[in-house]
Amino acid sequence: MVAVRGRPLIEHQLHWLRQGGVTHAILLARYKADVLQAHLQEGACSGVKIVFSLEDEPLGRGGALRKGFTLVPAEEQTVLAVNGDILTEQPVVQVLSAHRRKGATATVMLTRLRSPYGIALVDRAGRITNFAEKPFLPYWINAGVYVFSREFFALLPEKGDHEDTTFPSLSADGRLLGFKSTASWRAIDTFKDLREAERELAIGPALR
Repeated sequence: MVAVRGRPLIEHQLHWLRQGGVTHAILLARYKADVLQAHLQEGACSGVKIVFSLEDEPLGRGGALRKGFTLVPAEEQTVLAVNGDILTEQPVVQVLSAHRRKGATATVMLTRLRSPYGIALVDRAGRITNFAEKPFLPYWINAGVYVFSREFFALLPEKGDHEDTTFPSLSADGRLLGFKSTASWRAIDTFKDLREAERELAIGPALR
């Protein structure tokens, strides 16, 4: 398990969920699921009660969500889903409220795209006038946080990725909402991402 400042990333995420009022979580797992189970066990972690949905064979993200939904209590009308490789300070309640207020079938949290490089600002004469270090660009990207209404899960493939199948269909029908978040966010995909996340956690009021 990837550790950020001495704690597995999943623990940071569970702490963030608990701060947002989440009390129960279903963890979808296949790769090294036994390691995850041994660390967390089925029970409470950071005040969140955990159960596992395990894949006997690769189902893809859409298939895994569909399988995991069978463990959601019947009285729950909305489900929050989070990718396992992200950290954010976005308040959960704001995303949930937007989803319910708009009556969407699915809501995707979006975050601003940051350039991975510093950029040069050039005038019409070709002179460099300034530099900007890894600025935000005028685009929004999928932040890996979602809210789904119950009807969403019937639209999922038994195997495959919902972003290739279900999302395009919902978008065409006007039932896919984008929630623009300007809160702190980071995906941890590389060793460099990990080091930067640790620096940010050390200096700011980020997830702990």
